[in-house]
Amino acid sequence: MRDRAMKKMHLPLPPDLHARLKEESEASGTSSTVLARKAVEEWLEWRRRERVAEDIRAYAREMAGTEADLDEDLEEAGIEAWLANDR
Repeated sequence: MRDRAMKKMHLPLPPDLHARLKEESEASGTSSTVLARKAVEEWLEWRRRERVAEDIRAYAREMAGTEADLDEDLEEAGIEAWLANDR
C-alpha cells in the first residue's frame, strides 16, 4: 500500500494498550501502524459478519409461523437426515 493514497487518523490509546501494541510490534518486527490497521480490518470484517447474522436472526424471528417459515415436511426430513448422519 502506498501511504500517500491512505487516509490518516489520530488514534489515542490508553497507556496499557499502547504498551501491548508496542511490545507486539517489537516482538513481531512489524510496525505498530500495520498491526493496528490489520486489527481494525479484522474487527470490521467480524462486525460485518455479526450484522448479517443479526439480520438473519431477526428475519427468522419475524417470519416464524408465517408462510415463509420452514416447511414442516422439509424440516422433518432434515432432522431425520441429521439423526441418520449422527449414528
